Amino acid sequence: MLTKKQKELFIYLKTFISNNEISPSFEEMKNAVNLKSKSGIHRLITSLEQRGYIKRLKHKARAMEIIKDFPNRNNSEVIGNNNDDSYLKIPLVGLIAAGEAIEAINSSESMISVPKSLVTKNSTYFGLKVKGLSMIDEGIFDGDIAIIKKTSSAQNGKIAAVLTLDNEITLKKIKITSQKIYLIPANKAYNIKEHNLGDVQIQGTLSGIIRKYN
Repeated sequence: MLTKKQKELFIYLKTFISNNEISPSFEEMKNAVNLKSKSGIHRLITSLEQRGYIKRLKHKARAMEIIKDFPNRNNSEVIGNNNDDSYLKIPLVGLIAAGEAIEAINSSESMISVPKSLVTKNSTYFGLKVKGLSMIDEGIFDGDIAIIKKTSSAQNGKIAAVLTLDNEITLKKIKITSQKIYLIPANKAYNIKEHNLGDVQIQGTLSGIIRKYN
């Protein structure tokens, strides 16, 4: 018999993996089940593993697989069901560079299901595939999917998707002064880029990251 939090995390894990073929990070799990610490998530994962519901994969960081499901008498919580109200479908739009900027792709290729814990009501979101390693110190890696909240402005220190005059888009931490905007990487191998304020457009701010494991 699972506790309420164990069941909540299990449903989140199975739905996340089923819909997206990815394993969420501890931070994403923590936010999804409203816990204050990652140690609480670790205890829940350990208990689920001990009960035979999940298996953590060795030599793969934060990767796991679902071993069994729990009995569901009324079928009200069908894992992976498109009607699961804990998930929202948003467009997955091309590529975004976490490195040197790449040409923007504006057409939607497909839809992706994301946990509602990563989004807020009355806002528009889209997903972007990350290419490059300039944001690795912020935990953003090549192949991740960045969940972007659509907005044309952002506070200093926020990670934002920024479009340049050359129709190139990149994901960086931003710093704005009266005349300039600085695109700041999270990798010492990359340099800070400086632009005039009128030469770039903020497309949105980072709301979350989801990750695929091979």
